[in-house]
Amino acid sequence: MTQYERMIKGLLYDPGDPEIMNEQVPFLKKLSEFNSLKPDQQEEKQQYMHEVFASCGDNCYIEIPLHANWGGHHLHLGNNVYMNFNTTLVDDGHIYIGDRVMFGPNVTITTASHPIDPELRSRNLQYNEDVWIDDNVWIGAGVIIMPGIHIGKNSVIGAGSIVTRDIPENVVAFGNPCRVRREISERDRIFFYKDEKIDWENL
Repeated sequence: MTQYERMIKGLLYDPGDPEIMNEQVPFLKKLSEFNSLKPDQQEEKQQYMHEVFASCGDNCYIEIPLHANWGGHHLHLGNNVYMNFNTTLVDDGHIYIGDRVMFGPNVTITTASHPIDPELRSRNLQYNEDVWIDDNVWIGAGVIIMPGIHIGKNSVIGAGSIVTRDIPENVVAFGNPCRVRREISERDRIFFYKDEKIDWENL
């Protein structure tokens, strides 16, 4: 079994293997070109996203720069996804993002990790665990999402959190490590910030 086949199967593998590098480097070159695009080159940005990403829905927008180990080649975007500046994707494994997901600046999603055993680490081996973010999730600024995590629909991850375990649907979670703090409730339909009311009649 080749190192690339081991990577695909989710086994320990050598990420510096020449076959893997030959697959990976062209995407990194394309990513460099993507990050050099001007603000008015929206058509070119969309072209990149639809050609390089594993899948890309409608009306997705990514603020430059984007950092990604495979240029986003293992990224699956739903519709109406927004990623703010400096999103970092360690996309050696697959990252699945649903519809209407928002990222604050400086969010990191990592699928890659390394074995604890020092002998294996000295051989630069790694493994990948896919990440899932369901529909209508808001990821705050500076959040770090660890390998293998699943975040349920409608949930909010507070700024600066480190997500080390799965987060269920319809909750507000934050902290290091990230923990569920409360459910999203009817009060959230009355107030948008502390005691400031939502003027539904004007929206």
